[in-house]
Amino acid sequence: MAQGQLIFISGGVRSGKSAYAESVVRAAGSARKVYIASGQAYDEEMKKRIERHRLDRFQDGWHTVEQAYRMESVLEKLQPEDLVLWDCVTTWLANELYEGWETGNMCADQPGCMEEKWNRLQQTILALLDTVNLLTVVSNEVLDDFVRDELYQSWLGRIHIWLVQQADQAIEMENGLAFRRK
Repeated sequence: MAQGQLIFISGGVRSGKSAYAESVVRAAGSARKVYIASGQAYDEEMKKRIERHRLDRFQDGWHTVEQAYRMESVLEKLQPEDLVLWDCVTTWLANELYEGWETGNMCADQPGCMEEKWNRLQQTILALLDTVNLLTVVSNEVLDDFVRDELYQSWLGRIHIWLVQQADQAIEMENGLAFRRK
């Protein structure tokens, strides 16, 4: 089986990353378009935003998979030759790193917890590339992200470096313009 292509797209908040990623997937062919969304609704505003995105994606012909945690669960929902967009790494990382905050038992505070999740994510991405034709991954730039937590930024940087190493293309978005870095 041929390995799928990985395109990594990063940039600041509201830089045009998601719209650009969607256009990349649309241009990739007529196979099923799958949108992996990592957002969670913690308040009424976010619930409305997620619902609006769901409707927009449905109207645009996307098959949406909502996966806030445990990305390995998406593997069973994908088909060979799918064109996949994952939006986004930063949201997934916050979900996983701070999982358990409600009970005071965060992953970030448990030795080895995030390392285990990171290992599973790496294996999942490699498995995705063995299955799908295209995996487009969106993420915020480390210093442009809204979270100012040293541990979070360290993990995000580590994840980005690995993704770029695996990627066929790495694109940085700035003010709606795409700059190819790899």
